[in-house]
Amino acid sequence: MRTAGDPERPPIVLVHGWAQSRRCWERQLGDADVARDHHLIALDLRGHGESDVPPDGYDDPAVWAEDLAAVLDFAGAPAVVVGWSYGGLVVTDYVRERGCASLAGIVLVGALTEIGRGHPGGTIGAAMRAAIPGVLSADPAVAVPAVTSLTLAMTAEPADGAQVQAWIGATLRVPPAVRGALFRRDVGSAEVLAGITVPTLVAHGTDDAVVAPAAADYALGKIPGAAARWFQGGGHAPFAERADGFNRALREFAVGRKG
Repeated sequence: MRTAGDPERPPIVLVHGWAQSRRCWERQLGDADVARDHHLIALDLRGHGESDVPPDGYDDPAVWAEDLAAVLDFAGAPAVVVGWSYGGLVVTDYVRERGCASLAGIVLVGALTEIGRGHPGGTIGAAMRAAIPGVLSADPAVAVPAVTSLTLAMTAEPADGAQVQAWIGATLRVPPAVRGALFRRDVGSAEVLAGITVPTLVAHGTDDAVVAPAAADYALGKIPGAAARWFQGGGHAPFAERADGFNRALREFAVGRKG
C-alpha cells in the first residue's frame, strides 16, 4: 500500500485492475493538487504487487469485500473509492456484500462491474478478446508477447515506453494461476448497481479496446444518478494517458464528499 497527502483530509482509495499494482496510480499520487485536499491510498490487491499470494479467494465476492473493507478501515473515514478495470468489479463486490457503508462516492474508470458470458457490464473490447487465453498462460513464450500486445493496446495514444515496460512487468509478476483465477467467475450485478446510494462517476475512454464503452453505458443505465465523464479518443487508462483531465475530474467529484 502507498499513501500520499494529509491523513486528516478526506480519503480517496485507488483500486487497480487485473494483473497490475498500486504503481499504476503514480500520476495521481504525485499530483500536488489532489494530494493537497485528500489522503490518497493505493493498494495492491491480493495476489498482486507486494501483497501476499493466497491460494484461493479470487472468485469469492465476500473475500474481495473483506480485503477492501480492511483498507477502508485504515482510511478512517468514508472514502471515495476509484476502481479501474477489474478494480470496478472489486468495488461492486464490496457493495454486493456490505452496501455503501464507508463509501463517500464511487468512481469507475474503464471498469467492469460484471464478468462472464452474457453479462453486459463485463463487455470486453477487441484487444482483450485477442489477448485471451495467451495472457493467462504459464508458458513465457506465450504469455510475454500476449501481455505486451495487450499493454500496448491499453492506451489509444502512444504510451511512454518506460510506463509500458513497468506495466508489462507488473502483469508478469502476478502468478499465472492468479491471472487465470480472476477470470473464472460468472457474476451479474444489475441489482447491486441499482442499489448504490452514493454519488458515482463513470469515467471511460471512447476508444477503450480492453473494456468496451458498452460496459460504461451499462453502469450508467443502472446506477441511480450516475454521472459520465467520457474521454474522447481515450483508451483504457485515462488516469495515465489523460492524467491532467482525469485528476481534474477526480478533484471536482471528490470535493465535499465526506460521507
